[in-house]
Amino acid sequence: MLAMKGHHLDEASGAGPGRGFEASARKRRLPGSLRAAGFAILGMVLVFVGGFALFATHVSRLSTPEDPPVADAIIVLTGGQARLDAAIGLLKLGKGERLLISGVHPSTSSGMLQAATGGDKALFSCCVDIDRAALDTVGNAEESVKWVRTHAYGRVILVTNNYHMPRSLLELGRLLDREELEPYPVVNANLENGGWMVRPDALRVLFTEYNKYLVALARGVVPSHPADSVPVINASAAAQSQQN
Repeated sequence: MLAMKGHHLDEASGAGPGRGFEASARKRRLPGSLRAAGFAILGMVLVFVGGFALFATHVSRLSTPEDPPVADAIIVLTGGQARLDAAIGLLKLGKGERLLISGVHPSTSSGMLQAATGGDKALFSCCVDIDRAALDTVGNAEESVKWVRTHAYGRVILVTNNYHMPRSLLELGRLLDREELEPYPVVNANLENGGWMVRPDALRVLFTEYNKYLVALARGVVPSHPADSVPVINASAAAQSQQN
């Protein structure tokens, strides 16, 4: 009777042989699940680090073309004096019939841009357009594409820094159709042969840009189209309005 009562007590409390086996199996599965999660996280980290190394190596190998082919127009994305100087230089050489300076701060006048780049007044009056609507690279792409289509340009030279070029090409490329982009990377420092690994400032810039590039890739799953309005203005018109 006592044995039978004990047996019934075990069944009531759920502590029979079957339940014990299941609990033991769960304990054995838990470390395996943790190991699988750990390997997955490690794999993601390795992919991220490897991708950064490839990105940084690619950027460090970009060089400024000595004699780029003539295009219909030139676009420069603001963000540094060297970019503007390079774009104005290409315009003076006749590498494009017109230049768009995209992402100019609203408080910056065409006269200030002209003085900063050493460009002559006649060049700015005839051949330079200013975009003040773009606030970031996505905006640069949208406003630039509208400008390209307004003028029906088929081939455009894109001027920006080497570290910024991959993301710029990605953002513009997803909005363009048959138009061609000729990259003109501006190189401020020689980072070849792994030089970026021993320069904390360069490493920081490249790492930040790599993360922005990944975000831009992720944004690619959502279609984006530029707005209909064209807030790009002619530099000479802006100068006249400021004088009035």
